[in-house]
Amino acid sequence: MIDSLLRRASGSLFGLAYGDALGKPTEFLSVPEIHRRYGPGGPRELVGDPVLVTDDTQMALAVGWALHDAPVHTPEVVEPLLRRRFLDWAASPDNNRAPGMTCLRACGELGRGLAWQQATVVDSKGCGANMRVTPVGLIDVDLDTLAGLSQLQAGLTHGHPTGLAASELTAYAVRLLRGGAAPTELPGLLADRARTERRTYRDDWLGDLWQRSGATSPTAFIAPGWDECLEALDRLAAALRRPDDGGDPCRYTGEGWVAEEALATALLCVLWHPDDPVAAIARGAATAGDSDSIAALAGAFLGAAHGLPGWPAGWSTRIEYADQLTTLGTAWD
Repeated sequence: MIDSLLRRASGSLFGLAYGDALGKPTEFLSVPEIHRRYGPGGPRELVGDPVLVTDDTQMALAVGWALHDAPVHTPEVVEPLLRRRFLDWAASPDNNRAPGMTCLRACGELGRGLAWQQATVVDSKGCGANMRVTPVGLIDVDLDTLAGLSQLQAGLTHGHPTGLAASELTAYAVRLLRGGAAPTELPGLLADRARTERRTYRDDWLGDLWQRSGATSPTAFIAPGWDECLEALDRLAAALRRPDDGGDPCRYTGEGWVAEEALATALLCVLWHPDDPVAAIARGAATAGDSDSIAALAGAFLGAAHGLPGWPAGWSTRIEYADQLTTLGTAWD
């Protein structure tokens, strides 16, 4: 009963959009300029009606609708649904929010009908791989399916093993928080998952992707991705041992342009502000790095933990795509 009242799935999806919206105007600003405009805590108010989001939310919705429309969550069923949603996004006139070049390039190849393993940008581990994976963490599937879906949706555009691993960890974090895990438990739980999965290549989901990389075996392909995620989690743990000085979290865990850094820096914002979701996404938006993606992930995490009541009541009617966020969130609450 308590969980249904919290509406954790809705809280996570709306939180992603809120963080995205707060980070949208700050993404290419320096931290001093952000502080000059918004104060040392970063932006804390949504501006506009509707409040505009970026490609982060647009692509998260694309993943969400593909999962929603799938009668079963198998690679054979989900891949064409993801492909169609990604191509619709790429062709949309609303795709004018500084979209990532990797996503556009891969969508161009997907649109030619290539197998996704040939269409993907195999050397890219950009945060486009995991900025959109939140819906995978909100649906009711077993852990193996969560892993496969996370890596598949990443792999359609970002074929680097670190993008695959970071996407799985991002979805897993959402799932853990929705299930009641404390934010402070996440670094250890995610590191445990990375060590457990380090040698697991999911060929039923990824097919022959590993051969594109020049690796000598599937394990040799995937393991370095998990290792890079573990290194990012180590940097997160080191940052948490220091007092929060109020500065840019990117100094400790990276600027978030790549997937493992986006995950680690978003988690740092969460763990510095675990009981104040608005402060956490404002902190993510006040960075020198990929502010919208960092803040979006922080919002997805704390929205899953606190639910919809964790956010200001008036925001949900003003955010762009509120109708879609409501439909998907309600389906998964």
